[in-house]
Amino acid sequence: MSRYFITQDMDRCIGCLSCEVYCRQNKGLPEDTRLCQMAFMGPRRVRGLPREAYVYLGCFHCEHPVCVAACPTGAMRKRPEDGVVYVDTELCVGCKACVVACPWGAVQYRRDEQKAIKCDLCKDRLDQGLLPVCVATCTTGCLSLTKVPDEEQKSA
Repeated sequence: MSRYFITQDMDRCIGCLSCEVYCRQNKGLPEDTRLCQMAFMGPRRVRGLPREAYVYLGCFHCEHPVCVAACPTGAMRKRPEDGVVYVDTELCVGCKACVVACPWGAVQYRRDEQKAIKCDLCKDRLDQGLLPVCVATCTTGCLSLTKVPDEEQKSA
């Protein structure tokens, strides 16, 4: 199971897209590649008033990721220590099997490098005790990195 999830307080989100912008900047991504994205929902009426909402969409870092199973080269990997799913770009041949396999559309194809890419929860930052860039730069603080307790902690 993945030990980390990004959660969103939808009542605080204003749809500023800073999560998308800073993610793209941090990873040096072209504008057509979005590892996280805010989906616009609405407008709808709530108690007679028009309301809009923004829903954060990113990789779920699945317990049994089909993108990992679909990868013929072993480039798509899952870290055993924390469940973070990521792409080893050295092994990726750009076949797009993982892109097709992911039911959530979380795996993207980076045309300029001809390789798969996906949210890795900024694993380099996690390893340093820092938050993923999308969470750290969220203007309203609506995004949070949630850590699932270890099995030992649950039973203690």
